[in-house]
Amino acid sequence: MQKVAVVTGAAGGMGRAIVTRLLGDGMVVVGLDIDAAALAQMEVQTGFTGIEADLMDAAAIADTFARIAQDFDGVDALVNNAGTCFMSEFPDIPVDEFERQMSLNFSGAFHCCQAAIKLMAGREGVRKIVNISSNGAYNFDAFDPPHYRASKAALDTLTKDLARRYATEKIAVNSIAPAMTETPLFGVVSAEVLAKAIAQMPHGRAMQPSEIAAWVGFLISPAGDISSGNVIILNQGRDVR
Repeated sequence: MQKVAVVTGAAGGMGRAIVTRLLGDGMVVVGLDIDAAALAQMEVQTGFTGIEADLMDAAAIADTFARIAQDFDGVDALVNNAGTCFMSEFPDIPVDEFERQMSLNFSGAFHCCQAAIKLMAGREGVRKIVNISSNGAYNFDAFDPPHYRASKAALDTLTKDLARRYATEKIAVNSIAPAMTETPLFGVVSAEVLAKAIAQMPHGRAMQPSEIAAWVGFLISPAGDISSGNVIILNQGRDVR
């Protein structure tokens, strides 16, 4: 039986790379995204099903996973990749922006974990959750605003809690926390700020979505069965102290 993976934010730059990797690894992939047109374009890939879903709406998430249960009978892996970075600066961050930041980056992942874990019951082998966090939760020299950092730090705390809570049920939960990675999020900062941030990377370049996707694939593969509760920081060695 093919294993079923759910990838949130599937139509974005990082999401597409993760979908491609997991399809290449022989999984059936269900991609969730608000961009229905982009998902439709991705459905030319064998084994991929796109579902339009507002990941800032808990009821929509519940409905989406009910559909996944009906169509696929269960879930073997969840990748919480959906996220964004709003750039208003403290102390002038609007209430609405703060709520949207936390809703997409943390609350959406929280509700997806709740729904997915129920669908992992009875599945063979070690089931996996991979949360895409950010180096910004730990490196305070970077330009990331505080509500973005907080949302990712909360996600990593969720990772550790669920890893401990479900260890004996063979559900492994890890976070990947990348530094500068070339995605459409590059567009939220000025060219000057972006160039400065990239210049700080030891390899002199931003990382690529395919490189992060390879780590996701590794964790979801049998090689990742014994890893759980970890926050894996990918930054080319930039912040080693």
